[in-house]
Amino acid sequence: MQGARAVAYDVLRAVSADEAYANLSLPHAIERARLDAKDAGLATELTYGTLRRRGTYDAIIAAAADRTVDRIDPPVLDALRLGVHQLLSTRVASHAAVNESVELARRHGGGRGAAGFANAVLRRVSRETPGHWMDRITASARSDDERLGLTSAHPVWIVRAFRRALTAEGRGDELDALLAADNDAPRVAMIALPGLAEIPGDARPARYAPTAFTTRGGDPEVLIRASDGRIRVQDEGSQLAALALSRFRPVEAGERWLDLCAGPGGKTALLAAEALAGGARLDANEISPHRAALVRRAVASVPLEVEVTEEDGRDRAARTPGEYDRILVDAPCTGIGALRRRPEARWRKTPADVPDLTALQLELVRAGLGALKPGGVLAYVTCSPHLAETSGVLAEVRREFGDAVEELDARAVVRDIAGSDIDLPAQSDGSLRAQLWPHRHGTDAMSIALLRRVSSRVRGQDLSPVRDPSDSF
Repeated sequence: MQGARAVAYDVLRAVSADEAYANLSLPHAIERARLDAKDAGLATELTYGTLRRRGTYDAIIAAAADRTVDRIDPPVLDALRLGVHQLLSTRVASHAAVNESVELARRHGGGRGAAGFANAVLRRVSRETPGHWMDRITASARSDDERLGLTSAHPVWIVRAFRRALTAEGRGDELDALLAADNDAPRVAMIALPGLAEIPGDARPARYAPTAFTTRGGDPEVLIRASDGRIRVQDEGSQLAALALSRFRPVEAGERWLDLCAGPGGKTALLAAEALAGGARLDANEISPHRAALVRRAVASVPLEVEVTEEDGRDRAARTPGEYDRILVDAPCTGIGALRRRPEARWRKTPADVPDLTALQLELVRAGLGALKPGGVLAYVTCSPHLAETSGVLAEVRREFGDAVEELDARAVVRDIAGSDIDLPAQSDGSLRAQLWPHRHGTDAMSIALLRRVSSRVRGQDLSPVRDPSDSF
């Protein structure tokens, strides 16, 4: 158990100090420590549980320490977070939770002084019930949203963004269910690349994506290795987003496709399999060299030559005007739709990030539309339900391009792919995008929009924004 705590602590420190991603760091940390299955499970629960509820734990630590958390040395603070999680949200014995966390503070936080401070704070926390601490920290909340943020462990701005997005579907009453779903460990969804692998006979087919399934237990790595990567882990919502582009109409041999923001490559691999089956060609682009390497690794199991370039997506699209039949813009976004799998994202992003991200998304969509042939279709996808990153960008595209771009009914496309009664309410702004949700569909909160380039000319000119190009976003 001590090894599991040490692994969890190391990952927490990497997330805090180096902006690492837990879903990438944790598997390597578990492997280095050679944890058995039981301790690996404990390390995973401790890491993700602590990260999910970090905001709530910070408020409790501040109350118990009688000082704000920014006045606590970061290595000690992470030890306290890990200890509070064990005390208030697990069945770990109190003495073990306190003693091991104090030892972590001593070892990494500066010796006896850090250990004494951590011991005092954790023993104070251990003397009261979780209910007591929740009542104490919510008593000072300045608004209902702040209170809800503390109880659900979400920043207030995310609570409000979720409420607005649900209200746009007439489903504002689902907010509590969504916040609760964000704090549940997601089931492991897998994909069998179509035409290259079959869903195992003892697996459970997923609810919506025909390529998706869940296992009945065991280590998914066994299946992945046995299939040479043609079976892998991938969220069902991510699969639906790629399939919406590849299956909105039958593929014609010779089509050219582009995945403009391809890293880390899960959707690229699915598109490659679909392109192979339909006789299409696929190119991919990823600006980050590290993520581009992941894309190459992801498509290596598909017997299709996929060129992976490493450019700014705007530049990559601009140098191939009018050449592609289908383009995926899986745009950089806040990522608040994937908080089940990336819990640190809720504490890493802020409202100040949204304007720059939406401006970038609009530029990528604009560049992608220019790279389409007349009649070609672009899928604009975000792993975020934030209305600025979804409806807002689509509204600007409609304003800029007018009748030169047509929005297809993504909800109808996803319903046809799912082959079941998938609940996709209409959006109040009239857009035809499909919005998936963790609490409703068991997927990440993916937004999927499909845009068709109607013609090469608009208002007597080549396809270009209606707005003055000198305007800034």
